[in-house]
Amino acid sequence: MQLNTLRPRNKNYKSTVIGRGGKRGKTSGRGGKGQTARAGHKIRPEMRDIIKKLPKRRGWGINRSRTVRINRLHYAPVNLAALEAAFPAGATITPAALIGKGLIRGRVKVKILGTGTLSKSFTITGCAFSAAARAAILKAGGLIQ
Repeated sequence: MQLNTLRPRNKNYKSTVIGRGGKRGKTSGRGGKGQTARAGHKIRPEMRDIIKKLPKRRGWGINRSRTVRINRLHYAPVNLAALEAAFPAGATITPAALIGKGLIRGRVKVKILGTGTLSKSFTITGCAFSAAARAAILKAGGLIQ
């Protein structure tokens, strides 16, 4: 064994150094100018730009009325004209009967509004009324319970 026959056990691999001139020339493999030429560059995701273009709701939370007035009662409106068309004279109208006729959907509170004319008399229970609807029902000879 002589000194000129000794060799290292592992080959000496050198990792290529990028961006410091040398053999790669000009941009050293980093493309052109601007954001893509910088170290650690990130191109903004498209979804973020789409979200920023959407209109923003005012107030607190997504919908201010929902976040501020949590205990607000939600009523399903039913007009007098719809009652006139759907029920015969002398009928008893309840929220369950309105669901059966398809005038409202689901178990909600019902408010009867005064749009339309009323020529039949009804007995109405378990509903809220506007002032005009109450007057029209009582004028037609109906009962409110």
